[in-house]
Amino acid sequence: MNPKMTKKSKLTLKGLSQSFAYAFNGLRITLLSQQHAWFYLAVTILVFLASAVLEISAEDWCWMIIAAVSVWTAEALNTAFEFLCDVASPEFHPLVEKAKDVSAGAVLICIIGASAIGFIILGPPLLKSVTGTNF
Repeated sequence: MNPKMTKKSKLTLKGLSQSFAYAFNGLRITLLSQQHAWFYLAVTILVFLASAVLEISAEDWCWMIIAAVSVWTAEALNTAFEFLCDVASPEFHPLVEKAKDVSAGAVLICIIGASAIGFIILGPPLLKSVTGTNF
């Protein structure tokens, strides 16, 4: 029997470390299988570096983290969904195509929202640093 599918047992340090290993493997799989994930990683790093350089407030940091986490969560779920669709329907099926498109659309919604948050928070200090005037 697959160890991931065993009945619930007591929480142990070994069990906890194995759970983290599975989770990190999931992140690795996302990065290795999704070309967009590397772009998201680069953007996340750049946005967080800009946030640090511009010394945004703790409250703004919270918003930036929530925005980044929403995109990464949506991308990870989209990746998992695509894998499941490919197993459930290895041959082309129009409903599977629609399901995958809707899942990708959910990622796009998160990207649009995260971008809006980023522009609201980083836009004014970036403009001030470039133009020297407050907006």
